[in-house]
Amino acid sequence: MRCTAYCTASCYNLHVLFHLLKSHFPTVLSREYVLVSPKHPEEDDRIAIFFPFGVTVFWGWEEAEEVKMLQSIVTASPDILPQPEIDCYNFDYGEKLQIRRDRLILADKHLNTKLAISFGLAQSVKLTIFEATIYKTIEDSKRLPQDLATKGKISMPRKAIAKKIGKLFLDKASVNLHSDILDEPDFFWEHPETQPIYVDVLSCLDINARINVLNHRLTILGDVLEILNDQLNHQHSSALEWTIICLIMLEVAVALLKDVFNVI
Repeated sequence: MRCTAYCTASCYNLHVLFHLLKSHFPTVLSREYVLVSPKHPEEDDRIAIFFPFGVTVFWGWEEAEEVKMLQSIVTASPDILPQPEIDCYNFDYGEKLQIRRDRLILADKHLNTKLAISFGLAQSVKLTIFEATIYKTIEDSKRLPQDLATKGKISMPRKAIAKKIGKLFLDKASVNLHSDILDEPDFFWEHPETQPIYVDVLSCLDINARINVLNHRLTILGDVLEILNDQLNHQHSSALEWTIICLIMLEVAVALLKDVFNVI
């Protein structure tokens, strides 16, 4: 069977989602998610879980059904991603929980088990978006320190540097402002028996290690921002110095014309 995690938006409004979906499926609104279940659960154990940080996890749906449902809820987000991030797994049931790359083995069919796993899968696919954003930003900016090392300056006008600082700051802030979604959900305070399942998912998907790498890259990005700010300040100081020098030269020229040559 199919289990898929989609990151299609920067965020979802759960209340809007709930009202969009409840007329078509049995739907539950929680503080941390919206849960969609089938009309006849005794015959159909499909579920879909929508998280406020723009991620949906489907259990047991066909791909065409997933795409159709995602298309039906675009108005629940002010910021749909141009290209969704998708993690796809096959799942089945066995004696104990196992996660092997693209295969999940569940120990039981309990809803809370799937919810616990879904939190981990959702955080993983959202983390992939953060990783891609910061990696691209660093790649786009890495020539700037290289220019400084080889030429002693950054070959960009002040306006271009200011725009670059703004872009880097926005990319860094977009991750920092949403980094709380990688914290442990409150769901596990209410259902502590499922926390070990969630921890296993984090371990298998290397989420904690990936967060550490992401934080390191954010630090690098902060260093690049500092370099650009210093360069901008240096250019501004240089411009002021040349302005002062020109004014002094003008004053000297006027004095010479007046006192020596009696022109003025």
